[in-house]
Amino acid sequence: MQTPHHWPQNLPLILLGTMLLAGDWAAVESQVLYDHEREPAYWDAQAKATLDAALKLRPREYQAKNLILFLGDGMGVSTVSAARILEGQMEGNAGEETVLAMDTFPYVALSKTYSVDKQVADSASTATAYHCGVKANAKTVGLSGNAVAYECNTTFGNEVYSVLRRAKAKVSRSWYSDADLPASARHQGCVDIATQLVTNVDIDVILGGGRMYMTPKGTSDPEYPTSNSRKGDRKDRKNLINIWLNAKPNKNSHYVWHRNEFDEINIKTTDRLMGLFEPKDMRFEVFRNTTRDPSIVEMTEKAIQILSKNPKGYFLFVEGGRIDHGHHDGIAKLALTEAVMFDRAIERASQLTRESDTLTVVTADHSHVFTFGGNTPRGNPIFGLAPKKADDQMPFTSILYANGPGYVHINGTRGNITMVDYYDEEYMQQAAVPLDAETHGGEDVAIYAKGPMAHLFHGVKEQNYVAHVMAYAACLEPYKECPPQPHSHTSAACVSTPSIQMFGLISLLWVSR
Repeated sequence: MQTPHHWPQNLPLILLGTMLLAGDWAAVESQVLYDHEREPAYWDAQAKATLDAALKLRPREYQAKNLILFLGDGMGVSTVSAARILEGQMEGNAGEETVLAMDTFPYVALSKTYSVDKQVADSASTATAYHCGVKANAKTVGLSGNAVAYECNTTFGNEVYSVLRRAKAKVSRSWYSDADLPASARHQGCVDIATQLVTNVDIDVILGGGRMYMTPKGTSDPEYPTSNSRKGDRKDRKNLINIWLNAKPNKNSHYVWHRNEFDEINIKTTDRLMGLFEPKDMRFEVFRNTTRDPSIVEMTEKAIQILSKNPKGYFLFVEGGRIDHGHHDGIAKLALTEAVMFDRAIERASQLTRESDTLTVVTADHSHVFTFGGNTPRGNPIFGLAPKKADDQMPFTSILYANGPGYVHINGTRGNITMVDYYDEEYMQQAAVPLDAETHGGEDVAIYAKGPMAHLFHGVKEQNYVAHVMAYAACLEPYKECPPQPHSHTSAACVSTPSIQMFGLISLLWVSR
């Protein structure tokens, strides 16, 4: 597999001395690359190497031991492209030539993201599609299209199940804890998402945010003990953390809320791990307190290390939920930095797993009305200006949103963005239509896949197809005529009772818009 962030090899480099600064060296690398790109022979050789690799590619037509699903919430194709450039520029390069970890996956398809009732879907109905294999209505999770959002009496009998028959969810996506349940829903027997997370689902590793939804109302938060807005939220006075810890008395289970505790976890002796590092969402990466909160890369690593001890295999779900939030806020730096870290988690997972026995799928639930353009030159800073002014004789950034909070007109005139720092972490790019929050986009999103049966991802598919390929690849219900067992003794039998890790599930169900 080609190393991410890598530019083509076999190009002569000019050594200018050991005192060369990193930025200067990157400039030299870029200049050498540019010099070669001017010659047709460079592109011919690059294409031939790519073609040779493609000719050697052979499908892995046997069962997968492990399943890993990476879900970039709101990670449309334009977001991937911009994140690729940002990653390269963070390394001091031009950016466009960068190779992301997901770029190296051999099989790619497109996913149609509409839901049963919406042309442009939300994160709840799309989650039902890629987890449970059926399309659903907006604002409902784990329910067929017969269920109506917020009407609890329509849920019974319309439940659908994930391919692992584990993630049962028969509530509205907005009912995070029991404090959010309307009285009518409570009387009808509906249960909040947090309760279902720890009682309906046999999950071995849960990492992310959401402490306040797990503890009794008024419980002080261990990280923010004086904050009233971060206290426990549950009216039923249950401590779901303790319930989860005690659910498997024969297993070594741990709960952590601080990075120090997280780092001290002994992966060899730990069977189950819950880590909740914020009362609600995890912080955006650019604001993450690195002394208190682990990164998505570190959490992915720890999850794989714990789950890979299961000889029967495992299912790992990793969500980059804050990509979506950055876009909704109209702040591209927040969204794209999250996407870069998400890709680094994919890279780390690739280092810790084997393509021979692990089907890894990377996709998004939906896109956003995010774009970048403006005839920018090669290597233009991704958060920088387009080279020419608009027709109103005002400058504009190459990144723009079609709608959202970035719509700011003063006396009918677009603001002069050069009067502010448009490289700031919280700079809000301009938008064409005023809205409190930027919206999802309706275009197809990409599916990247590698490992056993990954070749089944090709062409343009409905989003619910993702769940079916994963189920078939691992010989899970409803599929009984499964791919053959691998010849190697290192890849064990069909994954009948896999471990489950749902990293970011709280973020997915509770805060995605």
